[in-house]
Amino acid sequence: MVQMEFLGMDFSCAFGSLSNGKFPDKDCLLPLISKLLGYCIVAASTTVKLPQILKILKHRSVRGLSVVAFELEVVGYTIALAYCLHKGLPFSAYGELAFLLIQAIILVAIIYYFSLPVGTKTWIRALLYCAMAPTILAGQIDPILFEALYASQHAIFFFARVPQIWKNYTNKSTGELSFLTCLMNSGGSMVRVFTSIQEKAPTSVVMGSVLGIVMNGTILSQIIIYQKPPAKKEKKNE
Repeated sequence: MVQMEFLGMDFSCAFGSLSNGKFPDKDCLLPLISKLLGYCIVAASTTVKLPQILKILKHRSVRGLSVVAFELEVVGYTIALAYCLHKGLPFSAYGELAFLLIQAIILVAIIYYFSLPVGTKTWIRALLYCAMAPTILAGQIDPILFEALYASQHAIFFFARVPQIWKNYTNKSTGELSFLTCLMNSGGSMVRVFTSIQEKAPTSVVMGSVLGIVMNGTILSQIIIYQKPPAKKEKKNE
């Protein structure tokens, strides 16, 4: 059988079965689908936060957005990316984390800009992150501490969503939150559960994606529920 491998995806099994007039079996097809979906997520992740960034820039407002929620998201992405690099997982299993981290940092910087003046505590948090992130991403920490840190990132992502969910609930509004960004986050988490299982990723990685489905789905439902209907135009009196 001729080897047809590209970006870690082996097409020889699938094409071999099809050329013989047979449908590929699941042991051949599922890993291939998993790889394809994984790369689709990575590709989509390059623009997933762009709608949110553009919405803030367009309205020049961060109304209804929780600064702490977005800061914690940056921390969570940093830990998750560092862990996947440390474990040597294939790029298709975690590649989106790199693009999400870059966009999340840009998003936080924009939120800071439109939240001026920024308090001293906010600057301290930002400086601490800049000091510690390179060490974490390089994996230059104790392995036991690394495992504990990764275990904590699920709690970090949970608490990154809670302030925003609570703010939406108390305001009965989602402010400048982007529906498209939240939709893409939810869809990506759903697909990532499947790909993580197929790539035999650690259970903690799979549970992180499940948590993402729950939390992103909650915010998505709030955007739908609290969406204000368009104002009706008043008829002019003749």
